[in-house]
Amino acid sequence: MRRWDAVHLSIIVPTYNEAPNVAELVRRVTAAIEGIEAEIVFVDDSTDDTPDEIRAVAASASLPVRLVHRSSGTRGLGTAVVEGLALAESDVCVVIDGDLQHPPELIPVLYRRFLDGDADVVVASRYAGGGTATGLADRTRIMVSRAATALTRAMFPIRLRDVSDPMTGFFLVDRRAVDAAHLRPRGFKILLEILARKNLRVAEVPFDFADRHAGESKASMRQGLHFVAQLTALRFGKMSLFAVIGALGAVVNLAIVWALTQLGVDYIVAAIVAAETTIIGNFLLMERFVFHDMRAAASGGWMRFAKSFGFNNAEALIRIPIMALLVETWHISAVLATGLTLVVAFVVRFVFHSLVVYAPRKAGADTTRARRFVEELDAQAMSPGEL
Repeated sequence: MRRWDAVHLSIIVPTYNEAPNVAELVRRVTAAIEGIEAEIVFVDDSTDDTPDEIRAVAASASLPVRLVHRSSGTRGLGTAVVEGLALAESDVCVVIDGDLQHPPELIPVLYRRFLDGDADVVVASRYAGGGTATGLADRTRIMVSRAATALTRAMFPIRLRDVSDPMTGFFLVDRRAVDAAHLRPRGFKILLEILARKNLRVAEVPFDFADRHAGESKASMRQGLHFVAQLTALRFGKMSLFAVIGALGAVVNLAIVWALTQLGVDYIVAAIVAAETTIIGNFLLMERFVFHDMRAAASGGWMRFAKSFGFNNAEALIRIPIMALLVETWHISAVLATGLTLVVAFVVRFVFHSLVVYAPRKAGADTTRARRFVEELDAQAMSPGEL
């Protein structure tokens, strides 16, 4: 039995229904890393017999194989990798998918490149010299992947200047260089999350992205939407993501006002219907995409909704008469008046939601209320953006 303190490399494998691939993955990893003291850590969210297969393979494996099988409430590739990094016995960790599209034979290449001492992260790149993306299902997916990569690099020109493939799921990272406490793995592109949060030294190794060994791809439209939300939040921070949702709500609000007034509904009634609809919709979107990392420390879900709904209705009671004044006195259109008042309301809404709706249940007593207000507002508005 190998001693855990002798582990030089931890190989983290996030899995979701990959039972047919487990034995072959462990076999190829074992063969590839001969001479390197290593362990494999499976962080599994499966609903099939993948955990049983991992346990069976681990019983006869010649290197330590550990399994963390998580409940349905904690699923997600990004959170699986972060949990694996926390549990790893070595500070040097390789993240690799469980479907064998990432060749385990490249693991020692990544490790040797890291031992050169000039990189915190070694990326296995499909787009560096000699790399390929042939394992993507078709030409459309290849084009989408390249477009998403180009967009991501354009949004982080400093942090990703030396990274040709920030979307890859195959990389080595020195966890001592990563500020794990500030990672918010809301999506499945965990390398992007790591690189966007902090300036790190990056090296690349090209690889051929292979076809799946077995099973079905997990790519979906839902993952694409998660990526867009992740990219927006990383680049612009909470305040801008709040603005995106607010802008979407404003468009819906304007559309409802226009549609109802076209049907002959009085513009005041139309504005009320539009306001109530968008208040509820915006709250649900903010819960999911803006303040999801603050929910655990805040008050309960129904209380958060009550605070948000009550505030927004109070704000609407002030905003709608102002809108009516603009229409009746200045004779501008109801749609334009609605748009102007929504813009004015944006900052007040953000401040209230950041500091009241999602405030921790117990605030620290070591700082004044005014100082906590300023510090929290600054943190929520500006973090995490690119420095």
